[in-house]
Amino acid sequence: MGAVADAESSPESGGNAPVVRDAAKADAAQIAAIWNRFIRETAATFNSVEKPADEVAALIGQRQREGKAFLVAEAQRRVIGFATFFQLRAGAGYARTFEHTVQVAPEAAGQGAGRALMAELERRARDAGGHSLHACVSAENPGGVAFHERIGFERIAVLPEVGRKFDRWMDLIVMRKAL
Repeated sequence: MGAVADAESSPESGGNAPVVRDAAKADAAQIAAIWNRFIRETAATFNSVEKPADEVAALIGQRQREGKAFLVAEAQRRVIGFATFFQLRAGAGYARTFEHTVQVAPEAAGQGAGRALMAELERRARDAGGHSLHACVSAENPGGVAFHERIGFERIAVLPEVGRKFDRWMDLIVMRKAL
């Protein structure tokens, strides 16, 4: 499952717009720091196992080899968020249906990083032949749901009690945007 974090808390950026670029393996430690904070502290992802930087570096390389984007948002030469997309499910029939992950460091929320990442990610997904992009958002992450609704995603399903974390069952909201 791709975790979708509370990407932004407000619709407009208050300062300089972040730069969105392709992730490099050298960004892996900063990406892991953002990701692991969500893993440890929130229900934005059902994953409870932290990601080491070398695993993130390998994932960056894998996505790039597969022609799938792995992007970072950078401000003041610091990674403040990331986004990537991947095939929704295995098999040839799903080759043009993508799921994504987008996470922005909480201290960077509301600065436009989530919107900038998603705009570029959507463009890259279209360029890769994508038909639709899906977000699988924890029901305990209302900010992530609201963010996706603001950028044009629609709720298409609720999967009750499919994730377990913090000793409780959690629902998953599936959202979709046609590309």
